[in-house]
Amino acid sequence: MPDFLLSALLGVVEGLTEFLPVSSTAHLRIVEALLRIDLHDGFWKMYTIVIQLGAILALPVYFRERIMQFIRTFPKGERGDRTIFTHPLSLTLIAFVVTALPAWALTKQIGKNLESLWVMAWALLIGGIVMWIVDAVFTRPRVSHMEEMSLPQAVWIGAMQILSAIFPGTSRSMSTIAAGEVAGMSRPAALEFSFFLSMPTMIVATGYDFLKTVAPYHHGETAGNLAPLTMNGHEWIVLAIGFVVSFFVALGVVAWFMHWVRRRGLAPFAIYRLVLGTVLLTLLARGLM
Repeated sequence: MPDFLLSALLGVVEGLTEFLPVSSTAHLRIVEALLRIDLHDGFWKMYTIVIQLGAILALPVYFRERIMQFIRTFPKGERGDRTIFTHPLSLTLIAFVVTALPAWALTKQIGKNLESLWVMAWALLIGGIVMWIVDAVFTRPRVSHMEEMSLPQAVWIGAMQILSAIFPGTSRSMSTIAAGEVAGMSRPAALEFSFFLSMPTMIVATGYDFLKTVAPYHHGETAGNLAPLTMNGHEWIVLAIGFVVSFFVALGVVAWFMHWVRRRGLAPFAIYRLVLGTVLLTLLARGLM
């Protein structure tokens, strides 16, 4: 497959799956395995990071008015009932810290799991079951808007997001939406907080991955790294295509998903996870992947 077409395809996959509760990591890994892409190649490592960045940037663009609203009302909130610890921006930061510290401590284990399609298959399957049950059982939310969240709810959601870091295939969206519903939040409120929490989480995660990819390893080892200035024009175009495609597809998906969640449940995504997880486990068991 030509590199430009491959870049567009991977950009679409990333943009479609990054913010839906189906795991973009698992989808990219599956597509890369099917297309026999060398995951240890420095350029493709950088490419994966760049298209993730494209998807991330869709969030501040879509939520720009909400972000400005939160900045203007910090720290008391629009109703004057918030504090520096309970304002939505503060809760987002607190949940991020709760996620980031354990994830950083478990970096080696996370790296191992990212190489395992078995882990992703089971995470897809189990996550689908959990999401279906949570969406069916927790139907009487106490919190309808992100502005009404409490500190314990933010800490709980941040803690549950750790699962998506440790077990790729779980999905950040799935873990945070399900955790929010369990904590008494409505689906739209949980989804919006999930998106806000994704911004610092993904920016830091992709930034860290980028530095690992382009910077020399310790002890003078440089094999496997890729300095951006050594890339040729063809590779820059491939990166640009993936970045742009991922950004615009993700922007459309975020807008569509916010509308969907307000009117419908998450059962279709749970079913999709169950089917994909089952198919992937079957292919792995037969040695076809």
